[in-house]
Amino acid sequence: MKNSKSEKEVSVETAQLLGLLPDEFEKIKQILGRTPNFTELSIYSVMWSEHCSYKNSIFWLKKLPKDGPQMLAKAGEENAGMVDIGDGMACVFKIESHNHPSAVEPYQGAATGVGGINRDIFTMGARPIAQLNSLRFGNLSLDRTKRLVKGVVKGIGDYGNAFGVPVVAGETNFDDCYNQNILVNAMSVGIVKTGNTVSATSKGAGNPVFIVGSSTGKDGIHGATFASVEITENSADDLPSVQVGDPFQEKLLLEASLELIKTGTVVGMQDMGAAGIICSTSEMSAKGKHGMNIYLDKVPLRQQNMKPFEILLSESQERMLVIIKKGQEKIAKAIFDKWDLNCVEIGEVIKGEMLNFYMDNELVAKVPADSLVLGGGAPVYQRENSEPAYYAKTKKFNIQSVPEPPDLRQIAKMLLANPNICSKRWVWEQYDTMVGTKNMNTNAPSDAAVVNLKSTDKALVMTVDCNARYVHADPRIGTEIAVAEAARNISCAGGIPLAITNCLNFGDPYSPEVYWQFIHAIKGMSNACKRFNTPVTGGNVSFYNQSNIDGKIVPIYPTPVIGMIGLLSDKNNMMTMDFKKKGDMIYMLGESHNDINSSQYLINYHKVPLSPPPFCNLDREFILNHTLNGLINSRLINSAHDISEGGLFIALFESGMYRGLGFDITTDCEIREDAFLFGESQGRVIVTVSEDLEGDFIDFVVDLKITCTLLGHITKGDMRVDDVSFGHISDAKKIYDEALESYLK
Repeated sequence: MKNSKSEKEVSVETAQLLGLLPDEFEKIKQILGRTPNFTELSIYSVMWSEHCSYKNSIFWLKKLPKDGPQMLAKAGEENAGMVDIGDGMACVFKIESHNHPSAVEPYQGAATGVGGINRDIFTMGARPIAQLNSLRFGNLSLDRTKRLVKGVVKGIGDYGNAFGVPVVAGETNFDDCYNQNILVNAMSVGIVKTGNTVSATSKGAGNPVFIVGSSTGKDGIHGATFASVEITENSADDLPSVQVGDPFQEKLLLEASLELIKTGTVVGMQDMGAAGIICSTSEMSAKGKHGMNIYLDKVPLRQQNMKPFEILLSESQERMLVIIKKGQEKIAKAIFDKWDLNCVEIGEVIKGEMLNFYMDNELVAKVPADSLVLGGGAPVYQRENSEPAYYAKTKKFNIQSVPEPPDLRQIAKMLLANPNICSKRWVWEQYDTMVGTKNMNTNAPSDAAVVNLKSTDKALVMTVDCNARYVHADPRIGTEIAVAEAARNISCAGGIPLAITNCLNFGDPYSPEVYWQFIHAIKGMSNACKRFNTPVTGGNVSFYNQSNIDGKIVPIYPTPVIGMIGLLSDKNNMMTMDFKKKGDMIYMLGESHNDINSSQYLINYHKVPLSPPPFCNLDREFILNHTLNGLINSRLINSAHDISEGGLFIALFESGMYRGLGFDITTDCEIREDAFLFGESQGRVIVTVSEDLEGDFIDFVVDLKITCTLLGHITKGDMRVDDVSFGHISDAKKIYDEALESYLK
C-alpha cells in the first residue's frame, strides 16, 4: 500500500524514534511485503511496545500456574480473570499499573488508572463491587513526594467516589527508590452470573462495529509507548500522553453497557485502554479470526483535524468497542441514547485477517490483525540476565553484628511513627469505603477486606500485598512471601484463597540484573501459587520503572504486587483482628526466629540496608492457613491478625487499638528480645482465645501439629512486655494515627 497523500516515506530512524528496534522494522516490512507508512508504523510501535505486547516478559509469564477447577477465564483469555464462586456466580478481577502517567500528572494519572481497570471488569458483563490499590512513593521529606501523594490520592478518591464503587483495601509504602518513579497499581473486583459474560472477540462477517461512550481527543496518544520508557526530568513534556478521565461518563457507560449485554445483541466488547482503537480492533479481530473495515472519519471527535494515527492511537477514556449482531443496531442505539452517550457505527466485521482503516474514503492503513498482538506476530524475547552485584552482600549479614538497643520502648515508639507502619487514615478517609453497602469491614477490621455477596451466605475476601524490600533482598523468596502474606491475610479473615492477579513492577528489562530479578520473582510466584492452589488469572507487567540519578540509571526495588481473591463460605464466620475483651488469652501460631532480616527495625534503627529476606516456609504457611480456617469455623478464637511489618509488637498494638485494649506478654528467652518483638519472620499469626475455650483451642492445634505459644493476655490498656510498661495503648494510637499527616504538612 502507498503512503497517504499527507505522509512521507518512513525509515528505520523513524521507527527507532517511535520505540521500535531495527530488527522489528525489518520484520514489519516482511509482514506487510512493503515499507509501512507512518500510520502503520505508529500502529506497530504501540502494539509492539512492552505495555501491549509483553514482548520481554511473556516467555516467563507463560510458566506461571493458571489451571484450577475454579477457573472460568484463564490468564490471557479475556480482559480480566474469572473464578467460580458457586451459586451460579463468578468473580471477575484484575490489577493494572498507571505508574508513568501518575508520576507526570498524579491526579489524572491515578484517576484514569481507576477508570481503566473498572472498564476491564464491566466489559465482561460483571458489575464492579470493590476497588483496591497499591501505592509506592519516595521519601516523604521531599516536596515532590508530598505533591505526588496528595495528587494520586485525590485522583483515586475523586474518580472512585464519583463512579460509586468502594475502595475496600490497599497499601501505601514509601522508599527512596521510588523518589522519581512512583507506582500506582489499581485493582477492581466484580461479580456476574455465570453464563452472562461477554467475550472480547470479533466474529460474524457483516456484523457492525460500534464505538460507544465518550468522544475521541488527542489525550493519551502514544501512551502505551510512554508507559514503556523511563521517567526523566523531561517527562512533563509528555503530558499529552496522559489521559483525562470523567467518572460520571464512566458511570453512564457502566449502566448502558450492562443493559446492552442483557439484551443478547452483543457479539463482543472491549475497553479502549492502552493504544485505543487500534488495540481493541486488533485484539478482538485476532481472537475472533476475522478482520474489520473501520472508517475513522465516522469516529466522534472532540478536537478538529485529527490525523488518522492520532484517532487510532488516542487513549481518550470512557470508550469501548462493541460488535453488535447485524439487524439489531437500533437496540444498541436506543440504549446509549437513553444514557446520553455516543453509539456510532464506525465499521463492519469482514472475512479474513486484515484490518483496513479508511479516512474520507482513502485507505490509510492495512495490517493483518494477528501480526500485532500478543500470542500472534508480536515479537517475543528472552533478555540476558545476571545476578546483581548487591545480592551476595545481602547474605553476609549476621544478626550478631548489630547490638541490642538498651531501651526497646524507644524502638516501639519509632516504629509506630514509621511511614510504612503508621496509620494510612489520611489516605483512606478520602475514599468512599461504604458506597454500595457491601463492605463488611466498615466497623470491624480484618486483615483482608470482606465484601458481602447479598442474597447468599457468602462473602468475597480480597487483599493486595507486596514487601518490595524482601523482593529486592531475594526476588524468589520475596515474591513467595508476597503470595504467602496475601493468603495469610485471606485466611485471617476467615476466607479460603482462590486465585491471584499480579502487577509486576520492575526496572529496564534490557538490564541483565533487572531481568534476573524478574525471572526469579516469576519462579517464586509460581512456587507459592502452586502451594496455595491459587492460579494466576492474569495481570500487568510494568517495566522501565527507574530513576536517573546523576547520570546513573537506578531501578526501583522489584515490586510484584499480588492481588488475591478468597471466598468466605459463611459470612457469619468472618474473623476480625481487634481484641475483644480484657482477660482473653493471647497465643501465637507459628514459630518465632532469631531473625531481624530486612525488617523496618533493622533498616531504620541500625541503618543496615542489605540483609536476606525474613524466614519463610511455604509448607508451614499452608498448614497455618488450614489451622486458621478450622479455628474460625469452630468458633474457637475471638480475633486473628498476622505478624508482618514492624513485627509482633506492632501486630499486638494494631489488634488492641480499636477497643483501647492493651496486652501483657512474656518474650522467649531463647530468642533475642529485639528479634522477638520487631523481627518480621513470616508464617505467624496472633489469635485471642476466651479462657473457657482455652482447652478446646489447645486440643485443636495439637491435633494439627502446629507450633503454638502462649504469649500472655489482654489488659485494660497498658502495653506490658516482660513486666515492663511500653505505655498506654491510647498514647501509642495518637502517635500511630497522626504520623502520616504530620509528614505531609
